Amino acid sequence: MTRFDSTAIDAEAVGLVSTDNTTTAPREQFTGQVGFILSAIGSAVGLGNIWRFPGVAYENGGGAFMVPYLVALLTAGIPILFLDYALGHRLRGGAPQAFRRVKKWLESLGWFQVMICVLIAVYYAAVVSWAASFFVYSFGLEWGDDPAGFFFGEHLQVADVGGADAWLTFDFVAAVLIPLVLVWLVAIAVLAAGVVKGVQRANVIFIPLLIVSFGALVVRALFLDGAVDGLNLLFTPDWGALSDPDVWIAAYGQIFFSLSIAFGIMITYASYRRRRSNMTGPGLVVAFSNSGFELLAGLGVFAAIGFLAMESGTAVADLPIAGVGLAFVTFPAIVSQMPAGAFFGALFFGSLVMAGFTSLISILQVVSAALQEKFALSRRAATLGLGIVLGLISVLGFSTTTGLILLDTADAFVNNIGIVASAIFMCVFVIWIYRRGPELRYHLNSVSTLPVGRWWYVCVGAIVPVMLIVMLTGFIAARIAEPYEGYDTTYLLFAGWGSVALLVIGAIVLTLPRWRSREEFTPWPTYPPTDTSTARKGAGR
Repeated sequence: MTRFDSTAIDAEAVGLVSTDNTTTAPREQFTGQVGFILSAIGSAVGLGNIWRFPGVAYENGGGAFMVPYLVALLTAGIPILFLDYALGHRLRGGAPQAFRRVKKWLESLGWFQVMICVLIAVYYAAVVSWAASFFVYSFGLEWGDDPAGFFFGEHLQVADVGGADAWLTFDFVAAVLIPLVLVWLVAIAVLAAGVVKGVQRANVIFIPLLIVSFGALVVRALFLDGAVDGLNLLFTPDWGALSDPDVWIAAYGQIFFSLSIAFGIMITYASYRRRRSNMTGPGLVVAFSNSGFELLAGLGVFAAIGFLAMESGTAVADLPIAGVGLAFVTFPAIVSQMPAGAFFGALFFGSLVMAGFTSLISILQVVSAALQEKFALSRRAATLGLGIVLGLISVLGFSTTTGLILLDTADAFVNNIGIVASAIFMCVFVIWIYRRGPELRYHLNSVSTLPVGRWWYVCVGAIVPVMLIVMLTGFIAARIAEPYEGYDTTYLLFAGWGSVALLVIGAIVLTLPRWRSREEFTPWPTYPPTDTSTARKGAGR
């Protein structure tokens, strides 16, 4: 590999030289590999790992589901994660800037990903605030003998949205509003502190705590009476499910949504790594850590559900396994009957808070980075601006009696249409139309110890787009044929399809202004390479 002066490389990489001969601030960087890995794991490991994976696995073949899940991880999750890393690390920018450096007009795809993060952030913060409230409730087991009535009634005060106008009411719920405001204040403070002092430090603290606390909860759950019955339900394989295409689609969907890929997070995080940084090795660590935590969550959830079934005299299969009810209804019922239930309830909801908060920070970092880069804003100005605007929207929309219904609808449409469409466009334009696959693969192989083979082209160029197009068309067809969750069609027009329209409109509007920052940029290492040894390494031969 050709030797370069590292100082010159870093100066060129972070854009110290600008077109108007003025000096700009160096790009922030993670201090090392551990900080980056923990931050990436913090983004990937979120609320969905704890309450979504167990339900998806149970509904799609139990133990047999792990086969398509592993295939999906290897053919979609890791390849798209590497694509995100290559774009961010080589092109040194958040999503809009990275895609703009692929092709100028493709900046709009970057802003589409930023808008996905905007919409996810405003409702994700609400779930974190619920978990924070239940962490406090745990010490007194305040949900009593009726966790469902407490959560949906006393805590959220959920309103009926059966009528066309019912969802327009703005009756605020103090039990949700106050912790939601606190979540936003803490998130703003962390983001304002910077990549190292804020984002990295928060993850370095929270991720080990999350693993220890949730691990302790799982160990306790495994020794509960009836735990074996719950584990049998999870791991008894239904091999016939493997012939069902819906099971494979579910596996790809779970991998895709749980790894935080294709909506700007990993592109942004990779752009904060030093030029000479191993990318593929840490990528595998992040991917398998995320899946490992999902399996750990499955063990704990099903063991605890087996205990609850035995205590209540109910069949394990008759208890709710997935969704918001699992976290805020089923688990409170479980800890109420456990020895030292208050302690383990605090462990569970404390884990939810940490998992959710680290993911929220990564989502907001995408928005902050994009605003800083395009409009030449300081980190604190960008953070304060987005924090006030998004925090206000979040409070107005999700601290009301209709907040849960709005959250459920927006989450379904943004994830199943927004993120899936974003990944399809990314693969089609970057790999097929603009033919940047060889360059990005060369970049990964030049800076990493683990080479990426030609199989990567097949995954990101064929397998992923095909599977995601099937997922996208299936969801859209289902929503046209039948209203989502039976909600009012007028409501869905605004809250569901309106969310998708907002992604598109926001992407267009944010693309139109001129870039305020105009740094010169030259990708490193040079492609195509002039040195034959470098070329061989980059090609992964």
